[in-house]
Amino acid sequence: MIIEVLKSKIHRVHVTEACLDYIGSITIDEDLMDAANLVRGEHVYIVNNNNGARFETYIIPGQRGSGVICLNGAAARLAQVGDIIIIMSYASMDIEEARAFQPWVIFPDTATNKLLK
Repeated sequence: MIIEVLKSKIHRVHVTEACLDYIGSITIDEDLMDAANLVRGEHVYIVNNNNGARFETYIIPGQRGSGVICLNGAAARLAQVGDIIIIMSYASMDIEEARAFQPWVIFPDTATNKLLK
């Protein structure tokens, strides 16, 4: 049996930009991507803590160390600058692998979106 389990999670970052006139996606600081084991183009699910919106898109790497979290395209309508979001990705694996799997979960500073040391 193959199941989907949480692979990566960036817990509680704030939206720094919203760019409606863009093809689509979410731009994420590469430091956050690396820490959460996320890659360019990866499918992610986003939850907006401020308004309850849930949506999915793909990742575009943002400037390393910038703290950028930019919603692009239609996703820009689902959050405002300053909203707190959670970004998650899932992986498919067999049930035995899933039992032993440990996801990458990071808790950046909510004010700066930078990694806590």
